[in-house]
Amino acid sequence: MSVTINLPTVLVNLADGNRAIEAKGSTLGEVIDDVAGRFPLLGPRLRNEQGEPYAFVTFYLNDRDIRLHGGFGAKVGDGDEVTIVPAIAGG
Repeated sequence: MSVTINLPTVLVNLADGNRAIEAKGSTLGEVIDDVAGRFPLLGPRLRNEQGEPYAFVTFYLNDRDIRLHGGFGAKVGDGDEVTIVPAIAGG
């Protein structure tokens, strides 16, 4: 299944300049594994050493916050879109 991952500007340089990446998998975790395998610098920015999403990075699967819908175990389908939003701090 092909899923589109939309990256924020701050992560684009870690994905060879790609703002959107096509990835494969049946769960969001598998999709992130696919992306991390192809873009090794991006993987550590998306998940921790245990392979879980960071608390400060929000993943939206078709505009639904995955924290409320199964986390990385959320099922994905062909044509789904994932948007990644890192926390921004400052003042």
